[in-house]
Amino acid sequence: QVQLVESGGGLVQAGGSLILSCVVSGRTSSNYCMGWFRQAPGKEREFVATISWNGGSTEYADSVKGRFAISRVNAENTVYLQMNNLQPEDTADYYCAAKRSYNTHITTSSYDDWGQGTQVTVSS
Repeated sequence: QVQLVESGGGLVQAGGSLILSCVVSGRTSSNYCMGWFRQAPGKEREFVATISWNGGSTEYADSVKGRFAISRVNAENTVYLQMNNLQPEDTADYYCAAKRSYNTHITTSSYDDWGQGTQVTVSS
């Protein structure tokens, strides 16, 4: 089990950018798939992006392709989500998640550990 702490959320105008960070602690090792998910008010949690244990493979939701980028620095136990050209529909609580796996995973039920979330609000 690992502990995840997200940061970097905030209020931004449409077209702006934010970088979310997720610091992993506990029984850390490099063989964790990491994912970012988001949940808007009144909606279910949805997949945003995922990255494999060594950063060699990534996947994105269609809604964020070309605008968001996931990356990781294993030496720092940190995963990032660079978000560009943010739109009001990106407003949500963003969650970091971890799964002990060498592959990428896009479903919420696949992940074992979750952070508390960080709020992102995009104004029009």
